Amino acid sequence: MTVGVIGLGVMGRGIAQVLAQSGIKVLLYDNNEEILDSGIDFIKRMIDKLCEKGKIDKDKAESSKSLIVKTTDLSDFSGCDLVIEAVVENLDIKKNIFYKLEEIVKEDCILATNTSSLSVTSIAAACKKPSRVAGFHFFNPVPLMKVVEVVRGIMTEDWVCDELKRIAQVIGHTPILTKDTPGFLVNHLGRAYGTEALTILSEGVADIEDIDVILRETCNFRMGPFELFDLTGIDVSHPATESIYHQFYEDPRYKPSYILQRRMEAKLLGRKTGQGFYKYDSSGKKIIKEKTTYIKSVDKSKIFKIWVGGDKSNVNMIKNFIFKIGGELDEGKKPSKKSICMLVPELGKDATTTSVELGVDPEKSVAIEAFNNALNKHIVLMKTVVTTDNTILNLMSLLQQNELNYSIINDSPGFINQRVLAMIINTACAIAQQNIASPHDIDKAVKLALGYPFGPLEWGNMFGVNNILQ
Repeated sequence: MTVGVIGLGVMGRGIAQVLAQSGIKVLLYDNNEEILDSGIDFIKRMIDKLCEKGKIDKDKAESSKSLIVKTTDLSDFSGCDLVIEAVVENLDIKKNIFYKLEEIVKEDCILATNTSSLSVTSIAAACKKPSRVAGFHFFNPVPLMKVVEVVRGIMTEDWVCDELKRIAQVIGHTPILTKDTPGFLVNHLGRAYGTEALTILSEGVADIEDIDVILRETCNFRMGPFELFDLTGIDVSHPATESIYHQFYEDPRYKPSYILQRRMEAKLLGRKTGQGFYKYDSSGKKIIKEKTTYIKSVDKSKIFKIWVGGDKSNVNMIKNFIFKIGGELDEGKKPSKKSICMLVPELGKDATTTSVELGVDPEKSVAIEAFNNALNKHIVLMKTVVTTDNTILNLMSLLQQNELNYSIINDSPGFINQRVLAMIINTACAIAQQNIASPHDIDKAVKLALGYPFGPLEWGNMFGVNNILQ
C-alpha cells in the first residue's frame, strides 16, 4: 500500500511518521524542496529517537525510514491508494489540491483531508467523484494521540469510511466515525468546557485560578479550562470557536467570548507568548501567583455554631463533615441569631434563593458544594449576594485550621462543576440525538482526544439524567 501525504507541517509530519512506522510506504509532497527535505529530516530524527529510547529496534527504525519517499511532482501520486491532505486551513487551497489530484490518481484512490474545521462536503464539491472524499482528522501530536476522526461527507460512500477505519487500526489509532458537521465530534464537544468557563468568569462568579482548580480537583480534569486555553493557544481556540458558532448559525450554546478576543488583540496568546490567562517564565513554566489568605484565630469565648439546611439528601453528610473538622453544630429547626447558616442548595440553585426559601438570614449564609463528592476533594463555598465578610472569615479560619483546600465563589445558579458538567453532558446528548456520532464513539473520542476522566454520557449515567436535567 502507498499513501501520499501533502503538506509537511506539524500534522503532515506526524501522519507520515505513524504510517511509515506501521510498514506503509509514504510519498511526501511539497512544492518547496527545502521544506520537504526539512520535514523528512525531522521525521527521521523522531524515528531515531524512538530507537535510542528502546521503543523500536534498529532494524525497525531503518525499515521505517526507508519507506519515506519525497516528491515535488503531484503526478507521482498516480499509484497511491490513499492521499491525505494536511495543508493550511484554507478552503480554496484545499479545493484546488483535490481538483488537481482527481486528474492524477487512480479511480479507487481515496482522497482524505486532515481539516479540523472546514466542511469535508465543501472540499469534495471540487471533485467529479466526491463519493471517495472523506475527512481523516488526526490530533496533535499524531504519534501520541491515538485517535482519528473518520468524517463522512454528504456524498462519501461506505467503503471509503470502512477503509479509513481499517487503516487507522493498522497504524494503532482508534477510528471515530462522525458526520460532516461543524467541529465534527471532538472540536464540537470540546467547546462546552471552555465556553461555560468563560461565561462563569464573565459573570464574576470566580476568578481564573479558582475556576481551574475547582474543575481539576472536583471533576478530575487534567487541566483547567484556562490552563488549556494557554496550552492550545488563544489564537487557535478563539477562531475555532467563532467558526463553529457561525457554522451553526449563531446557536447561543457556542457563543464566543469577548474575553478571548481581548487577549488576542493584546497578543496574550498563552504559553507561546509568555502570557495568556497566566504568566510563564522563559522555560514555559507557569508563574504561580500567591493568593491572599485570611488567617483568623477563633475567639473561644465567642465560638460560632453552624446550622445546616437545604437539600435533605445531603444535609447529614454536611453535618458530619462539620463535626469532623471541629465545628459546633446548631441542631435547632431554625438557626439561632448568632449561628452561621451552611446551606446545601438543590442542584442548579444558588445560595441567595436557597436562603430565602429556607427563611434564614442571607447575610449569615454560605452554600457548600456537595455534588460529585466535592467534600473529599476541594471545598467550594458560595456566598449569597449579601454574605458578610465576618461570616466568610469565620468559615475560612475553620477550614484553614484543618489544612483543607478551598475556594470561595460568588452567587451562581449551580456551582461551577455542576454548570460545566451539565454543559458538556447536554452537548454530548445533542450530538448523539443528531446522529453525528454513536454514544459509544462520543465517550471514547472524548477520553482519548480530550483526556476527560469519563465520557460525557458515562458521566450522565453516573449522575442520573434527572439530576443533570435539574
